[in-house]
Amino acid sequence: MQFSCVINSWRAHESELRNYLQHRVGDPHLAEDLLQDVFVKAMRQGSGFCNLDNPRAWLYLVARNALVDYRRLHHETIELPDDIPQPVEPTDPVVALSACVGRVLTELSQEDRDIIEQCDLNGMKQQDYAKAHNLTLPAVKSRLLRARQRMRHTLSANCKVQFDARGKVEGYVPRK
Repeated sequence: MQFSCVINSWRAHESELRNYLQHRVGDPHLAEDLLQDVFVKAMRQGSGFCNLDNPRAWLYLVARNALVDYRRLHHETIELPDDIPQPVEPTDPVVALSACVGRVLTELSQEDRDIIEQCDLNGMKQQDYAKAHNLTLPAVKSRLLRARQRMRHTLSANCKVQFDARGKVEGYVPRK
């Protein structure tokens, strides 16, 4: 008795569900397979199906979900050739500038080169640099600032470095 409402509702909507699925997949045999899946799910609902307010809407929802599941599992894939080049990641201008920095460092005075190499490139703390060179911390900060300014000027002149409004490197022209 509980299945009679499923059967009655199924008979009322089977034809339109078949047309719906055939229109979506374009293959009558596949549409029949999906339709059978919908019928099985309706039968499994049993008495719960009889309590639905709108069994037609429920059947269409199940049909749509069956279609989505089928397409998800059977989507076509295209085999890609092995010789597709890998995309080239853009190089950060600061990283690309490292070759120019090495040359510019050799053009600075020994004092400027030493403080930049120790504090900026090797990560030595300014306080430690001050102790190692018998200087005060304010003197080291001042020397480092001036050395950086001279290096920036030399980079700008020799490597044509362009800086943005915040002082960050935007690009440069490599020196031959």
